[in-house]
Amino acid sequence: MESDLHSIGELARASGLGVGTLRYYDGADVLTPARVDPHTGYRWYGPRQLADARLLARLRRVGLPLAAIRAVLGAAPGSGEAHRVVDAHLRRLEDGLADARRELSLIRTLIDQRENPMTTAPAELRLTVPAQDLAAALDAVRYAVGADPELPVLAGVLFDLDGAVLRLVATDRYRMALAELPLPAVPDTAPPAGAIVPTALVDALRALLGAGAAEAELTLGGGLFSAGTGGHRIEGATLDLDYPDYRVLTRLDPQHRVGLPAADLRGAVEAGATRTLPSGPHGEDCAVTVLALGPDGRLAVAPADTEPAPGEVRVAVNRDFLLDALRAGRPEQLVLELGGPIAPLAIRTPGRDGTFSILMPVRVPELV
Repeated sequence: MESDLHSIGELARASGLGVGTLRYYDGADVLTPARVDPHTGYRWYGPRQLADARLLARLRRVGLPLAAIRAVLGAAPGSGEAHRVVDAHLRRLEDGLADARRELSLIRTLIDQRENPMTTAPAELRLTVPAQDLAAALDAVRYAVGADPELPVLAGVLFDLDGAVLRLVATDRYRMALAELPLPAVPDTAPPAGAIVPTALVDALRALLGAGAAEAELTLGGGLFSAGTGGHRIEGATLDLDYPDYRVLTRLDPQHRVGLPAADLRGAVEAGATRTLPSGPHGEDCAVTVLALGPDGRLAVAPADTEPAPGEVRVAVNRDFLLDALRAGRPEQLVLELGGPIAPLAIRTPGRDGTFSILMPVRVPELV
């Protein structure tokens, strides 16, 4: 029998994978030997597994994640699933390259400024935005602002001008909220600009926008942020820190999308079962809600301590964070995007593609 099999050493030489790597992928249930000697523990691989090993080596070379590698090797022939996984990974790589090019362009500008310092202060950026739209954007992201004193860079909202779009971003690492404001008066070729507006100034801005004025004038630059509307004005210093690259988290690859009324989901979460797990910002125990998407496309809160039904997709998230996201901006309808138990959960409002929330999943052993 063993004459028809490949030893682990033979498979390593023929595929380019090391023996230790093959042992790792065996333990990860990615490439399991056809036979393991019960006395010596020596691994033997079937003839067809050589092709799998060679494919695995190439998938590993392009940085495909472990779960995606498992999906490619386990895909049914003719289902097209393997191609979908690879195509999705290629899109992520292309998006990452575009981000890298943009960042390198800014880096070159910073290098030029460093090597040829100017004595004048940087020019101010002035923007005129609809007051109600800005208020709605702040309402959509404020809940996700960080409060950890050890992460001061997250203690505010990022105002990021990207062409003719002003994007507001807030995150505390466990959740992230984004809102987009199109600015027709700003040319698409406008240089990128941004500032981190601290929490207190954000709250003052939101109070200012409640005065009923139609427009608000924002000014960024020189380490200051100011806003004026209806004859009133506020001003304060921005955070002189480097905000993390939030675009990395926005490159989602959801496998499932489901729409439902926001009030229905809020009611289900508030009344639904929870389990207690370490899911808080500092590792403390918090209530966790498990969302279950059935094969029929219906979303529900899973009962406590139950196994997923066949064909059911589940994801666990911090219950309080989920309720915050569902209340933010007071949407009437929602679209939830699920990628699986270890993928972030995206919560969108129909018709507002650039405004959405992302919740990091809580690892529940029976779901992984």
